[in-house]
Amino acid sequence: MSDLPFGFSSSGDGDDDRDKNSGDQNKPGDNPGGNPFGGSNPFGFGGAQGFGGGPGGDFDPSKFDPTMIGQMFSQLGNMFSGMGAGMTGGGDGPVNYSVATNLARQQIGSFTPILEKENAASADAVRLADVWLDDATNFPSGVTQTVAWTPVQWLEESMDTWKGLCDPVAEQLARTWQDNLPAEAAQFAGPMIGMLTQMSGMAFGTQLGQGLGQLAKEVLTSTDVGLPLAPEGIAVLLPEAIAKFAEGLEQPAQEIIVFLAAREAAHVRLFTHVGWLRQRLLTTVEEYARGISIDFSGISDATAGIDPAQLLSDPSKLEELINSSTSFEPTTTPEQKAALGRLETLLALIEGWVEQVVTRALGDRIPSTGALTETMRRRRASGGPAEQTFATLVGLELRPRKVREASELWRRALEATDVATRDGVWAHPDLLPDSDDLDNPAGFIDRLLGGDELDDPMAQLEKTIAEERARGLGDDRENRGEQNPDDGDDSARGGS
Repeated sequence: MSDLPFGFSSSGDGDDDRDKNSGDQNKPGDNPGGNPFGGSNPFGFGGAQGFGGGPGGDFDPSKFDPTMIGQMFSQLGNMFSGMGAGMTGGGDGPVNYSVATNLARQQIGSFTPILEKENAASADAVRLADVWLDDATNFPSGVTQTVAWTPVQWLEESMDTWKGLCDPVAEQLARTWQDNLPAEAAQFAGPMIGMLTQMSGMAFGTQLGQGLGQLAKEVLTSTDVGLPLAPEGIAVLLPEAIAKFAEGLEQPAQEIIVFLAAREAAHVRLFTHVGWLRQRLLTTVEEYARGISIDFSGISDATAGIDPAQLLSDPSKLEELINSSTSFEPTTTPEQKAALGRLETLLALIEGWVEQVVTRALGDRIPSTGALTETMRRRRASGGPAEQTFATLVGLELRPRKVREASELWRRALEATDVATRDGVWAHPDLLPDSDDLDNPAGFIDRLLGGDELDDPMAQLEKTIAEERARGLGDDRENRGEQNPDDGDDSARGGS
């Protein structure tokens, strides 16, 4: 695929006007290996061997006099100062996004600047796909502009959305840790909480930066991970990643580009015209974060190994102390499982709908549509960028089985009804299929065929709400012993 159409060029293209740009990577203080703290451990902490002192160490807070604490803070200050200038900014919140951005840019490395012909080619591909999509969905085009992005542009433009996903999880973890420390440990850790929080923010930022850096080199469009990462109405293609993706396929490059453009345009239609969808995705992550708790049952055993003298003489022991916090894994509550289930189902419904719409729009026009659809499924099944990122950030794995079942549900819904009825299901979140419907779509289809929903899903929803209110009012009157104004003799209706 060395000669891609629409002005795209392969990753090995040597055009003179395509100079490699390394951006701001390898700044002073950066580590080319991707570890801001040094060493092979991505968090830069020493191997987990308890809290220091070994099995014979005893924790005695009385050993900490003011002079020793001052020496400890001095050691900590030296340790923080050695982490590099790039590590000091952006640490006010629960995640150090300066660390995340710097590491992500290092992961991206050199990148190819976007040429004007690639912007034009992207616009042509999306424009063609959008015309074909008109026959496959009741939603009109949502694209107001089409652009081509470099991996660094994707990183910069999507960072606000990642902040919205990461902050609730990181904040709840930090709050849970501090609120649940035993009194003795809290008294000991009190003066250090701020520094521990800063190191925690760096650790989370390191993890996020490494994930996003890899993701930025692999995503093909702005919606490749199932989330709307571009501003509303903007369709995005990433030519460099698309060129690499096309090199491994035995399909015409022109068809690959139009296929990916159609997927992007279909996502943009859905997120533009389903006003509640974007916020619902983020809210579900917040619901998950609110349920985070940490099991502190092992903290007594861990603190028994603390040797204050070693903490003062060897700063690496403090790093081991921080690293040992990984033994206190967040516990998954039923509420969290339910939130993750809703998020997984919603992402599967989005992907399944896009798959069906694109197949209907392109199936008779692009011969490789079926093969490319299966390629995208295998890409997800093999642990693609979306799954890895969600698993890292919120513990979610978008199972391919759910995507296949969601696609089948939307296909059967269209066979049983029509395009307007199928797309009308997105009018309100309460109308969407749930996880049980994905396992047994027949019940969902029966509901679509049950009456008013066939013509207007919102009308059916409003009717249901009105009936529930009426039942509630009747029950309330009955509980108070009041007579229903529609019952009784004429005097009950105001007669003499």
